[in-house]
Amino acid sequence: MNIKTSGDNRNLYVKLLLSTILCTVLTLLVSSTIYFVNYRNINLNQVYQTDLENLTQTSREVISMTESAQSLTFQMYRNGNITKLMFYENPDIYDTTAAMRELNNYLNSMPYIASIYVYNPKAPYVYVSSNTGQNGLMKKDELVDQDILTILDHFQEFKPFVPIPRTYLKNASATQKSNVYTYLCYDAIGNDNALNSAIIVNITTDWINKDIGKQRGDEASSSFILDDKGNMLAGDNLNPSITLAPESAITQQIMSTKLAGYFIGTVGGTKSLISYTAPDSLEWRYIRFTPYEIITRKLNAIRTTTIYIGISILAVGLFISWLLSRKLYIPINRIVNKMKSLESDKRNSLFTLKQDVLRKLLQGHEPVTTKMMRDKRSELGISFDFQDDYRLILLRIDRFQPFWQNHQDDLHVYKYAIMNISSEIASQAFQVETVDMGDDRTVLLINDRNAPSDGDQSMLQTLLKQIQKAVNDLLKISLSITYSPQSSQPQNLVPLYRQVVEASEHRVFLGSGCLIASQEHPYTETDDYLFTVEKEKKLVDALMAGKVGEAKKLYAVIMEETHPYPIRVFQATLSRLTITLSGVLYTIFKNNSLDLPPILPISRQTLAQFETIEEIEAVFFEAFDEMKRRLDDKRSMKQDDLIRRINEMIELNCGDPNLCLNWIADELDMSPIYISRVYKQNTLKAVVDVINTMRMERAKGLLKQSDLSIADIAERIGYTNSSYFYRMFKKNFGVTPTDYRKTDVIESENQALT
Repeated sequence: MNIKTSGDNRNLYVKLLLSTILCTVLTLLVSSTIYFVNYRNINLNQVYQTDLENLTQTSREVISMTESAQSLTFQMYRNGNITKLMFYENPDIYDTTAAMRELNNYLNSMPYIASIYVYNPKAPYVYVSSNTGQNGLMKKDELVDQDILTILDHFQEFKPFVPIPRTYLKNASATQKSNVYTYLCYDAIGNDNALNSAIIVNITTDWINKDIGKQRGDEASSSFILDDKGNMLAGDNLNPSITLAPESAITQQIMSTKLAGYFIGTVGGTKSLISYTAPDSLEWRYIRFTPYEIITRKLNAIRTTTIYIGISILAVGLFISWLLSRKLYIPINRIVNKMKSLESDKRNSLFTLKQDVLRKLLQGHEPVTTKMMRDKRSELGISFDFQDDYRLILLRIDRFQPFWQNHQDDLHVYKYAIMNISSEIASQAFQVETVDMGDDRTVLLINDRNAPSDGDQSMLQTLLKQIQKAVNDLLKISLSITYSPQSSQPQNLVPLYRQVVEASEHRVFLGSGCLIASQEHPYTETDDYLFTVEKEKKLVDALMAGKVGEAKKLYAVIMEETHPYPIRVFQATLSRLTITLSGVLYTIFKNNSLDLPPILPISRQTLAQFETIEEIEAVFFEAFDEMKRRLDDKRSMKQDDLIRRINEMIELNCGDPNLCLNWIADELDMSPIYISRVYKQNTLKAVVDVINTMRMERAKGLLKQSDLSIADIAERIGYTNSSYFYRMFKKNFGVTPTDYRKTDVIESENQALT
């Protein structure tokens, strides 16, 4: 026994020794790593600051060049000779010569300008001033630099005075290309969305890309331009030695920020320090890639030495520990692991057993006795004391059905998180136990011994609102909370639970995220609610009459009357109205030969997934509106058909003296008043006026095209009284039928003479 104890001590000593060695090694490694990281960051920051100064200077030069190009272009627009080239379609030779001389003067005075173009879309030429290549008046199809014409055709894609990098041939016979940045300035756009005029200034890349693409010192770094479209350019040939597409990760990372900075990345297979400026006024950035190996060469040597020292110390420590412990064999670690495993199993088992016991107590599946509760508390470690003042708090997940459909596999995880959050917040003031009651319900049992009486519930309500906010912020879950009154009797546990469950159903009136005191909604066995059969009958009559607005108001009034009563009154009323209204809507659709919409029939199962009265109300109102819309559509089609039939009858029977509103009504077997009202609503004309208008038009035709007497014409168009025809004709046209015929004959003779 003593030998074993000695062996245990020796093994413990070895483990302590080994732990000390490892701690020492780790301390050295961690401290060395911290120093190394700090030195590296300082070094990287120094390189970055140097790069940023150089790149910023390049940016200033480009901006200065852009301002010079802009100033030059404005001078050209104010130059009288040059404006004649821009706006005259065919300027004379003297104006052209003077303008070209002005362009050459600008070109010769600024050596960084490669060429200047003056573009007039109405002119057959492009006016070119250049030291090399094409010069003078060039026809558009003879211009070697056809790329500039493409740019002008798509000028909307380019910002004015933002350099456009491009390459073009100096002349048709040469193979040498010019690399330039093009500055585009154009006049106001015309009504046809085309240019009125444009001046193009091409600046050689030698003046802008002085430091771009060149190596800096011994660091082998390369600089580039990143334009506003994500294209990376470098060197005089406008093509970077390392190609990075606009969609590359490095380009996207740089474009995602508006600030200058640096980061470590891989460019062309080489790990590099990537420094970049903030966007300038052109939305351009200037970037420099410096191989990371060059920057950290000396630091890497320090790191390698530190690692070797740490490994050496570790190896020596391990060897010494092995010498001291190689003959010792006591499985302390195995015993410790076994104890931890047993402890974890016990803890998990206790939690499950505790949840099951508390759930059965609340549901009344186990007797509530003082001895049983005392034994269970001791056995399962329940902190809640049923002998002190306590409350029940019911947490319910709002909009549970869609939440369950989206998270049914993780529902127990979310419920556990809700229990933890609510327990942590409530335990600041109360002794708390949480119980998962299944579905959307979680119960908090809290001891109220340190809380005020029921007369002042502000502290409790504040705490419950904190739980709602914390769960919503952390889990994005809305909770409705119902709390019971205080009680100190264990036998009241089950009635209180039933009371809070009953009261929580009033969420249907209060909406999601509500806070409900169950004592304000007593759980009663009887009530004096009397269903309003008369209002139900009015609701049915309103629907049958198509009065949807009135039906909605009656439905809302009936459901609102259930609010002061227990929730089962609301549920019973809703159940009755669901059956009644579904039957009424079905009858209306069937009687009018209409297809049932997808929202019908409305069932209790369909409404069960909704939690608030607004959601339930929306289902019925949608059905009401759909019924009204379909009935209106059908009624409109019937009225259109009726109008068409009336017009056909007037057309066919215009000469019948008996044609009138009553005659038409008799033929259609309808009420004259109804026909008159429908016709006037749809055509804005009276039936009598339409009949008289058609008869008058036919009278005009007969007066022009026939030799019939006035009396015969009146009889043909349906008038039995010639005098009445005279009065009606003069009323409509301002002349008598005889004068109208004479006037028409005179006009015909005059036309024949001419």
